[in-house]
Amino acid sequence: MTLAKALDADQRADALQQLGSGELDVLVVGGGIVGVGAALDAVTRGLKVGLVEQRDLASGTSSRSSKLVHGGLRYLEMFDFALVKEALEERGLLLTRLAPHLVRPVPFLYPLEHAWERPYVGAGVALYDTMAMTGKYDMGVPKHKHVFRKQLARMAPDIRTDDLHGAIRYYDCQVDDARLVMTIARTAANNGAHVATRTKVTGFLRDGDRVVGVRARDLEGQRDLEIRARVVINAAGVWTDEVQDLVGGKAQLDVDASKGIHVVVPKDRIRSECGFITKTEKSVLFVIPWDDFWIIGTTDTAWDLDLAHPAASKTDIDYVLEHANRLLKDPLDHRDVVGVYAGLRPLLKPMRKEGEMGETTKLSREHTVTNPVPGLVLVAGGKLTTYRVMARDAVDHAIRDFDATPSSITDRVPLMGAWGHEARTNQRVALSRASGLEIGMIDHLLGRYGGLVDELLALIHRRPELGEPLPGAEHYLRAEVLYAVTHEGARHLDDVLARRTRVSIETFDRGIAAARPAAELMAEALGWDDAQTDAEVDHYLRRVEAERQSQLMPTDQEADEARVKAPEIV
Repeated sequence: MTLAKALDADQRADALQQLGSGELDVLVVGGGIVGVGAALDAVTRGLKVGLVEQRDLASGTSSRSSKLVHGGLRYLEMFDFALVKEALEERGLLLTRLAPHLVRPVPFLYPLEHAWERPYVGAGVALYDTMAMTGKYDMGVPKHKHVFRKQLARMAPDIRTDDLHGAIRYYDCQVDDARLVMTIARTAANNGAHVATRTKVTGFLRDGDRVVGVRARDLEGQRDLEIRARVVINAAGVWTDEVQDLVGGKAQLDVDASKGIHVVVPKDRIRSECGFITKTEKSVLFVIPWDDFWIIGTTDTAWDLDLAHPAASKTDIDYVLEHANRLLKDPLDHRDVVGVYAGLRPLLKPMRKEGEMGETTKLSREHTVTNPVPGLVLVAGGKLTTYRVMARDAVDHAIRDFDATPSSITDRVPLMGAWGHEARTNQRVALSRASGLEIGMIDHLLGRYGGLVDELLALIHRRPELGEPLPGAEHYLRAEVLYAVTHEGARHLDDVLARRTRVSIETFDRGIAAARPAAELMAEALGWDDAQTDAEVDHYLRRVEAERQSQLMPTDQEADEARVKAPEIV
């Protein structure tokens, strides 16, 4: 069995104790993709590292993306070749070395509405493939292919082909974004980083002009602590402006919150071998294969309301369905929607006068690292695919005055679960026989845990009832709920149903039927009494109802007011 450090209650308690004593080299604020990437980068250089997150890992932007690891085909039209090449190299690195158990190729069709698009789009996709092939890493991603009308009708029977001139099929990659974040955090902890969720930064410690740490609040233990560090890296994403307010002084970064929403529909509602992509008047729309579902999105609109809980309005959902239906023979409607989620992208914008709003779709996705005061580094912008580059740049900037610190090695540090994944995949039949689980379930576990599948199977061996499906979400096992608590840092029901699994968007009832069984499994590991278990279930049910109500509201303001009726649990 693979030996691996768990993110559990004992680890969190030890992390808090370590954070409150002595001095760290680097403290990272923010448990999204860039924050956990920075923690892993710093700790694998041999530094003493801590990370604090006020809610759960990936509870913000990093669990609400399009779940794509891609170069950004549309950035070629903007002539942002350097960004595309960088992202394609990171795509190859994740797929072949860092996270082959989590990242996988996925085919897309680019429908052609006009004859002149074939040479134009074809040239762009050919350049995309060439940039990937000339990168540092063997991609393992199939190359593009021209598809004509009859072929398109066979490949995607539910796409309207009468007015199309065929399509171009190309490949990108996808990942469960929240699992990627959690896995990076766990890898950082396994290398010595002290990771503490539900820990909110309330202020900065100063020595003259220099930041020498933070004041923080343990939201579960209801106690305050001071965390001292030689340098603090803030990776708070759309909360960057709030952090700049805490430290005082003139803001050096101006970050736009751009809302993107996605809807989830059953796989059988669209017959197609591939996902597809289509341009809209504002951006692009992806229809993305996601196991037994399709994820359709996204929107791109400015958001200046509650950053913690961006709400999808009826107008947003109508927009997504309307643009998807332009290509479908059998239109989708609200009754087909299994799940909806909304996220905020942190986009850098030019500094401008207060109150002015810009066009978010035109803003660069490149990142910036800055040093507003000594001892504090801010990193913002970028996208999921290039998290490792952002993290490396932030740490490089943070430790530039340190003595003889090694350079980044995260391009050579496979994430937990990567080791052993290929061997266990080859042994899938034997694993099925030994565990009594069907081959399909073994494949499901391998795609989520990779080489760490041994830990799940050991749980089931000791307690065979954990090998049963979770009631209300039969595509997950009971063992996965318990493992989320004992190994993956889940502290609340929402952590499990919305991020460690995707029950909240993969069931028509949004996880209502699974809530009680999942909470009871968590209770035994976390020591909840009946009252706490009831409170967790009640909170989750109210969250689901509030989100449903928000999705009936036509405007962002009304949707936001409906969404906040479900208070956040800490």
